[in-house]
Amino acid sequence: QVQLVESGGGLVQAGGSLTLSCAPSGRILSSSAMGWFRQAPGKEREFVATLSWSSSGTTFADSKEGRFTISRDNAKNTVYLQMNSLKPEDKAVYYCALRDGLGLKKNPAQYDYWGQGTQVTVSS
Repeated sequence: QVQLVESGGGLVQAGGSLTLSCAPSGRILSSSAMGWFRQAPGKEREFVATLSWSSSGTTFADSKEGRFTISRDNAKNTVYLQMNSLKPEDKAVYYCALRDGLGLKKNPAQYDYWGQGTQVTVSS
């Protein structure tokens, strides 16, 4: 069984930065991919970024590339989402997810395991 533990959310002023962390535990396949999603109140869960566990290849939502960076620290077995130039519309609960399978996917239904979510609030 895989567990994902997120951390790093909080309150930040518009224009500021936050780094979210996700530490997976359990059996991680080399073909897995880690993804970050977010969900604002009353909205559907939205893809943010994904990273291949083996190659560290990445894919971003079009609107996030340039402000957001996804990366992995092999020594710490942790995936990060660095968010810069945050805007009030970035406010949401951010989730990390793991997909047991090849390919960098944007559909949340294609992910098998989910973290509990971490709240990000951006004040104007």
